[in-house]
Amino acid sequence: MTLDRTNDAPEQSPLADMLQELELYGRTPFDDELDPRPLPEGRLVEAAAADSFDAMVACLADTRLEPDMEDLLWGFTNVFHRAGERIERELDANEHAQRRLQREQDGSEVKSVELETLIAEGRTMIERRDAMEAFREAFAEQFRHYLRKAWLPRSGSMLNRRAMTAAVIESREFVNGRRWTDSQLLLPPGERIYVSGGADYNDHHEIWRILDEVHARNPQMVLLHGASRTGAERIAALWAAQRDVPQVPFAPDFTKHSRAAAPFKRNDKVLSIMPRGIIIFPGGGIQDNLFDKARAAGIAVIDRRRR
Repeated sequence: MTLDRTNDAPEQSPLADMLQELELYGRTPFDDELDPRPLPEGRLVEAAAADSFDAMVACLADTRLEPDMEDLLWGFTNVFHRAGERIERELDANEHAQRRLQREQDGSEVKSVELETLIAEGRTMIERRDAMEAFREAFAEQFRHYLRKAWLPRSGSMLNRRAMTAAVIESREFVNGRRWTDSQLLLPPGERIYVSGGADYNDHHEIWRILDEVHARNPQMVLLHGASRTGAERIAALWAAQRDVPQVPFAPDFTKHSRAAAPFKRNDKVLSIMPRGIIIFPGGGIQDNLFDKARAAGIAVIDRRRR
């Protein structure tokens, strides 16, 4: 009996394929997994920068491409600068997601694990960003060595985190702490109650009745409001002046944010100081957004939108 050698060899099993890939390439994490592999060592980063510049200069010098050498070497360094900026944007998105999940925490294990995962991803992003900046600094040093000039980005800023000494960090913490203290002085002590409502809601009898009831339960009440010139918030401000209740306006910052986004950013700012309670009168999407975020943050809400 002879063997038929014309047929192809039998296919490997999925397990055999996986073992072969592990042997050839090592294990790499899936897209939804944290990457446990180490970052490049500092000495290897510096060596890679030196070798790259040595090779490029040797290739371009004394050739017709030598006039383009500065731009090409500048671009080498800019690759890592842009990569660091991209990761910084990912960090901003991660921070916003963490804040959202903080408000959505309901004590369940699922929400807790989601938040822990985001925190771990954020730490990894910080390490990746710092590694990209280390590459940029190493390549910028080679650029200075060969071209006798400093490497500078053509747009944006260039933050050198290696200059963040303990003294600088301590100084910044002091300044931030002072600003926080100053901001607290602008908020009188007492039970902070925030009022929000539409600019066309003018039922002053209802507004005064609700505010009087809340004031009776909170004698040290401080009224916070959105500083609208008409409607529910204006009526609430007049009530506070008549009742001699301290009031603090939280107007939307239209210089920093667009007209569409500023009221919602203001909602976030108000919630960040954790008022004792929030009174919401009929309005629109701004009030709906405030209601959802206040409930998620566990803040007591008097909802008069549909009364």
